[in-house]
Amino acid sequence: MDFGQLFNTLLNSLPNQLWYFVPLFILLPILRTPWFKGKAGEAMVNIAAKLFLDKTRYHLIKNVTLPTEDGTTQIDHIIVSRYGVFVVETKNMKGWIFGNAKQRYWTQKIFKYSQKFQNPLHKNYKHVKTLQSMLGLEDQQVHSLVVFVGNLTFKTEMPGNVTQSRGESNVGCKFCTTRAGYSS
Repeated sequence: MDFGQLFNTLLNSLPNQLWYFVPLFILLPILRTPWFKGKAGEAMVNIAAKLFLDKTRYHLIKNVTLPTEDGTTQIDHIIVSRYGVFVVETKNMKGWIFGNAKQRYWTQKIFKYSQKFQNPLHKNYKHVKTLQSMLGLEDQQVHSLVVFVGNLTFKTEMPGNVTQSRGESNVGCKFCTTRAGYSS
């Protein structure tokens, strides 16, 4: 059996309208990957920061990779302002989120499905310490911020430096001024 002939017969039998779905079938698996969801969440925070943070007071640096003793670490966003340097970790998730500052792992629950993930505060701690070390900054000059985006609900009380963005102007504006002891 000639597979080339079979393939050509199959292609010629498909109506022209169905060809519009081919890119969709190719893109759909990519859109569902954790990599893409992470990039989409980071893009949402980038857009919100550009729209809602005063460009004369805040300078956004995104997707920064820094060397560490054990390889590298990737920081989603760094916001530099007169109030300090803010290291932002972005999480794009849905469902219920359970966790506290001291737990090693937090839990995402979607109906009966549960998944543990690394405490983003612990992950961001490494980012903060790496940046402090490289720039020679003190603890009070660098602040950790975790921003969750997506259709989620915090089911436990979250620390003050963990926030949820729903497209409002809270992507750190209030945090960036009040955390450092200033008011805008």
